[in-house]
Amino acid sequence: MPPPTGQPQLLFQQAALAHDQGRAWEAERLYQAVLAADARHSGALLRLGMLRLDQRRLTDAELLFRRAIKADKRSAEAHQLLGFALTGLEQLDEAVRCYEKAIALRPGLAEAHNNLGYALQRLDRLSDATVRYRKAISLRLDYAEAHNNLGNALHLQNQSGKAIPHYRKAIEINAGYAEAHWNLGTALRATGQLGDAVNAYAKAIAIRPDYAEAHNSLGNTLRALGRREDAVASYEKAIAIKPEYLEALINLGDTLFGLNREDAAISSYDRALAISPENADVLCRRGDALARLRRDADAIASFEKALAIDLDHDLAFDGLARTALASCDWTRTVPLRAEAAKHVAGGRFFDAFSFLSFSDDAEQQLACAREYIRHQAPVRPPPLWRGGLWRNDRIGIAYVASGFHDHPTAYLTAELIELHDRARFEVIGVSLGPDDGSDIRARLKAAFDQFHDVRDKSDRDVAALISDLKIDIAVDRSGYTVNARPAIFAARPAPIQVNYIGFPGSLGADSYDYIIGDATVLPLDQQPFYSENIVHLPDCYLPNDSRRPRAAHAPTREEAGLPSDGFVFCCFNNSYKITPEIFEVWMRLLKQVSGSVLWLYADRASAEVNLRRAAAAHGIDPARLVFARRMAQGDHLARHHLADLFLDTLPYNAHTTAADALWAGLPVVTCLGKSFAGRVAASLLRAVGVADLVAPDLGAYERLALRFASEPALLDTTRERLQRNRLSQPLFDTDRYRRNLEAAYLTMWERWQRGDAPAGFTVAPSADDPAVV
Repeated sequence: MPPPTGQPQLLFQQAALAHDQGRAWEAERLYQAVLAADARHSGALLRLGMLRLDQRRLTDAELLFRRAIKADKRSAEAHQLLGFALTGLEQLDEAVRCYEKAIALRPGLAEAHNNLGYALQRLDRLSDATVRYRKAISLRLDYAEAHNNLGNALHLQNQSGKAIPHYRKAIEINAGYAEAHWNLGTALRATGQLGDAVNAYAKAIAIRPDYAEAHNSLGNTLRALGRREDAVASYEKAIAIKPEYLEALINLGDTLFGLNREDAAISSYDRALAISPENADVLCRRGDALARLRRDADAIASFEKALAIDLDHDLAFDGLARTALASCDWTRTVPLRAEAAKHVAGGRFFDAFSFLSFSDDAEQQLACAREYIRHQAPVRPPPLWRGGLWRNDRIGIAYVASGFHDHPTAYLTAELIELHDRARFEVIGVSLGPDDGSDIRARLKAAFDQFHDVRDKSDRDVAALISDLKIDIAVDRSGYTVNARPAIFAARPAPIQVNYIGFPGSLGADSYDYIIGDATVLPLDQQPFYSENIVHLPDCYLPNDSRRPRAAHAPTREEAGLPSDGFVFCCFNNSYKITPEIFEVWMRLLKQVSGSVLWLYADRASAEVNLRRAAAAHGIDPARLVFARRMAQGDHLARHHLADLFLDTLPYNAHTTAADALWAGLPVVTCLGKSFAGRVAASLLRAVGVADLVAPDLGAYERLALRFASEPALLDTTRERLQRNRLSQPLFDTDRYRRNLEAAYLTMWERWQRGDAPAGFTVAPSADDPAVV
C-alpha cells in the first residue's frame, strides 16, 4: 500500500482520530507518514510515543519523547511522557527530573504530579510521594488513579487505616476500577477487617475475572480466616490464569501443607522451583513437607541445597538440624549442635522445641524461645483482655491444645478433665489439632463442658472466642509443638494464661503468666530463665490417667520380634531424643550383657537405618536392635511386660513414655538432667516412690542399668515395689493431682481478683494426702 499523501497537519488529524478510535495499525502508518514529511512534528512524535507505550515498547517510546523535547523544549507533556517511559524502564532518578521539569513548565499538570509521586514511591521516598499525590488530587478532585496511588503510599507507610478512604474514593469515582478494589481489600486485611477484605477482592474479581493477583490475595485472606479449602480453590484459580505465578504456587503449597496434604504441597513447591530453581525459601518449604512424610534423605538434600544458595537461611538450617536429629544422622547433628548454639547466641531463629534436644542450657533455651515467638507472632495485636475484672458463677478454664486426639497428652489428661470439680470450675476444650475419630478424642469431647473444634478458625477468631466466653484461665497445652498456635495467646484473650505440660521449658513470651512444674523439674533457682512465674505442684507436675485402656491380648516375645530368652533393654522414646552419647552407653551395656537386645520405637525408617549402622560401628550386631511398631494404646501398654528395663534418654527425657512404663510395672532408669526436659523422668520416679532409679550422671546411670541386668533379684524386687506403689503413691492418684492443680488455679484466680500481679508460688500438699516415700 503506497504511503498516504497530503499536508502533515491533515494526516496528523486523521492519525489522531484513528488512534482515539482504537485503530492502532492505521494510526501508526499515518504518524509515520507525518514524520516522513516533518521529522520534528511534536504532536506526531508524542502520539506515536504514546502508541509505543501501549505496545510496551518502552525504549522506542523513550526515543520518540526525546525527539519531541528537542522539537519543543517547553512541552510539559513531552517531559511528563518521557518520565513515564523512563519509569517503566526503571530509570527512576531521571524520570523524577523529567516530571519536575514538566511541573515547572505547567504547575497545574495533574498527571505529572501523580506520576512523579509514583516514581518517588518506587524510590521509597514515600512521604514525598504522598505530597505529590495530594497535589494531583487538589488539581483534579475526580482523579481516581491519584486517590488509589495515595492509598498505596499510605499503606506502604503502615497507615492502612488512612489509606482505606482513598481507595473508597477512587471506587466512588470509578466503580469499575478493579485495582482499587484489590488495594482496598489489602488495606482492609492489614487492619484486621478480613470479612470486608474478602468482599473487596470478590468485587475486583467480578470486574476482572482473570485478575490473578486478586484471586491470590483472596486466598491469603481466606487462609487467615481459617477457610483453608476455600483458599486452595482461590490459589488454584490464580495459577490457572497465570501458570507461572510463583507467589500463588508457594501460597498453595503452604496451605496444602497446613492441611496435612504433603504430597500435593510438594507438587506445588516443585512447580515453583521449576520457575525459580535457586529459591531457597521454596527449597526449605519443600524440605519441611518431605520431612513430615519421613522422606528424610530427600528433605535433608532440599535443606542443604537451600543453604548452599543462602548460607544464612535460618529456616533451612533449622529444618536440616531438626531432620538430622529425628533421623539420628549423627554425622550431621554433632557439628550442628554447636552451630545451633551459635545461632541462638547470635539472636537468630531456631525451632524452640527442637532446641530442647540440642541444648540443656536454660539461658540459651529462653533466648531461643524469645526469638521463636518473635518469628511466629511478629505483629502483636491489641490485647482482647485489657485489665477488666469479672466474676463468673464458676471459674472458667479453657484448655487450648493441638493434642485432643490419639496423642500422648490426650492419654495423660483424659481422667483429669473428667474429674475436675464442676461445682467450682467450668472446663472447656479448644481443639487446634485433627479430629482422628479415635476413642480418646470421643472420651475427651464427652468430658468437657464445652468442646470447640477451631482448626478452621483464624488465630484472632479463636482468641475472640476465648474472650467472648469470658474465660478466667486459658491454658496452653501445646506451647511450640506441632499444630500449636501461640499467636492466639499473644492476643491475650484471658486475664490468666498458663504454660502447662505441652512444652517443657519457657515459652519466652510475656503473654504467659505462669508455668506449672514441680520442685524436681523446675527448681526455683531457674526463675531467671523463665518469662513465666514458676508454680510448683506438690508431687509431680505431669498428670496421669488411672483408667488407661487395657489390651484384650497379652503379646508374646515372639509376636513382638524379641528373642525368647535374654535381657531386653527398651526405650520407646522418639528417635530425636536419642543422642550419640546415650547410645554409646547402651552399646556398652549390650556388650556386657550377653544375649541382650535393645528394643526401640520405630519412629522413622531413616532412624532405624542410622541406628543399626551406629550399632555396627560400636561392634554390636545390628540384629540386636529390635524396633517396635506403633499400635493402639492398650496394646502398647500390654507389650511393656516383655521388656526388663527401660533406659531413658538425655538431655531430653522420657515423659509420657516413662509414665506408660511405670504404669505397666516396668522399671525406668534415668539420669537427672540440667533442664526441665531432662528432669521429668526423675520427677515421675520420685512420685511413684522409686527415687533410687534416678542416677546423678551418665556413669552412675550405666552402672545402675548394668546392675539391674546382672542381678535378677534386684530387678524382681523393684518390679514388685512398682506394682505396690502404683496404687499407693501420688503419681497415678489422679484425683489427688486434680485437687492440687485446682488449688493452683484457685490461687492464680484469687490473685487476679485481688488485683495482684502474677507471682510464683508453691501449692501445699493437702493434709489428707499421704507423704511421698
